[in-house]
Amino acid sequence: MNKKIFRSSLLVALLVLTASFVMMIGILFNYFQLQIEKELKNEAIYISAAIENEGTEYLKNIVNNEKRVTLISADGTVIADTSVEADELENHLDREEIKKALADGHGTSVRYSETLTEKVVYYAELLDDGSILRVSTKQYTVVTVLLGLSQSISVVILLTFILSFILSRRVSKSIVKPINELDLDNPENNNTYEELSPLLSKISSQHKTIEKQLHEAKKQQEEFSLIIENMSDGLLIIDKNMQVLMCNTSAKKLLNASENVNGNVFSVNRSKSFRQSVEKSLGGERFENEMVYDDRHYNIIANPVYEDSEIIGAFIVIIDITDTIQREQMRREFTSNVSHELKTPLTSISGFAEMMMNGGIDEATVKDFSKSIYDEAQRLISLVIDIIRISELDEKSNMFVKEKVDLYELSEEIIERLKPHADKKSIKMNIFGGKAQVYGVRKILDEIIYNLCDNAVKYNNNGGTVDIIVGTTDNETILTVRDNGIGIPKNAQKRVFERFYRVDKSRSKEKGGTGLGLSIVKHGAVFHNAQITLESQINEGTSITLKFPKQ
Repeated sequence: MNKKIFRSSLLVALLVLTASFVMMIGILFNYFQLQIEKELKNEAIYISAAIENEGTEYLKNIVNNEKRVTLISADGTVIADTSVEADELENHLDREEIKKALADGHGTSVRYSETLTEKVVYYAELLDDGSILRVSTKQYTVVTVLLGLSQSISVVILLTFILSFILSRRVSKSIVKPINELDLDNPENNNTYEELSPLLSKISSQHKTIEKQLHEAKKQQEEFSLIIENMSDGLLIIDKNMQVLMCNTSAKKLLNASENVNGNVFSVNRSKSFRQSVEKSLGGERFENEMVYDDRHYNIIANPVYEDSEIIGAFIVIIDITDTIQREQMRREFTSNVSHELKTPLTSISGFAEMMMNGGIDEATVKDFSKSIYDEAQRLISLVIDIIRISELDEKSNMFVKEKVDLYELSEEIIERLKPHADKKSIKMNIFGGKAQVYGVRKILDEIIYNLCDNAVKYNNNGGTVDIIVGTTDNETILTVRDNGIGIPKNAQKRVFERFYRVDKSRSKEKGGTGLGLSIVKHGAVFHNAQITLESQINEGTSITLKFPKQ
């Protein structure tokens, strides 16, 4: 602004000075020219009178370096001249002032030199004898005057430049100061130039619009962040240089990354599958891959991000598919185990029946075969019943009726049912605690406690003990079954609740059972929203605790 004001003020000043100077020069030159013409006329009258009295000899006596006097005959021949010999001059009949004098009795004219630095003013007077008396004098031109005044003009221009510069700075400061002091956060509260009112009104309107847009953008960003942060799947956004722009909490948790994820994306994970996904997506390809990391299975989906057909980055979705894979694996194992468990007794039944069908077997052998067929059939029935029970628990069937059940009384009943089996191994069964009620399905609770106690007896040593401890707290009802039997290895403790899983298949076959006992316990606990924990040491025993929430 300062430069613009300076240029404008300087231009205006120079234009005014130039116009003023031109007008003054024009007026003065016209004035002086009229004065010169008057002087020449008066002198011509004076000289003509002298010539009439004294003749042309008078001209020889005139000594005047400023004025030149010439006497010209009616035919244009120069009779006499105060500056040049007459015979050296050409005919003057074609001169403008001579023509005017012959026509009007007197005439004037002005002629410039070739350099335009001076001009000559001529005045011609017609005498009574028909000759013409001409008086002339030199007058400086505008160019000459300007050259003479060049120093003064330069000083004036310099002063104009300095004053314009000072004035422009002061004016610009006085204009800008109120503008710099404007409160743009509250445009309507400013008291300034009237000319700024439309601008301030527009700023106020834009300010409100921007505030509204910022509020909406912030709200959308918060909603987006909330959605991203609460996603169960991991999400990574990277730029084309593989720098992490965003990494949600799930991605950090799934990949076990640090809280502050920044820098190169490979600092998050360096596995081959992850690197391949990143490189493929930044190459413009949608890529889906499976990654195994820290005993977990992940599905990685990487997509490129385009802007005007140019790849500017990629977003990577990480989905934990461990449970899906495990369920599929369990399904396959379950199918395989069920097939195996069904095939074994059916093969035995088929073999015994075939031999009996062929005949030639004595009565005692037939009785033995019949007993074996019966045992295998009972085993099949138990297996089918257990499978049905687990299916019912998986579906949380509505056919079950809940009621108040005292776990202490139920445990006493189960001890009585298992007593013959325990007595065969001289195992002592004890119960501690007191009345402890839960709201649940008596049949399922019976199967939970029975299976726990049956396993405690089955995998115990001769002469061992089995303790059932029942108690309550302010928030929970607790049931614990512990034994001092053979125990469960560490590497098998996470899997003992899986269907058909057996720690030692050879020993389990000897002990009998379907391999679904602890699986029924687990599903029954889930049905009742109970927490189940297991503690075991080899050759020291096993303790399994269920905590039922009070309702």
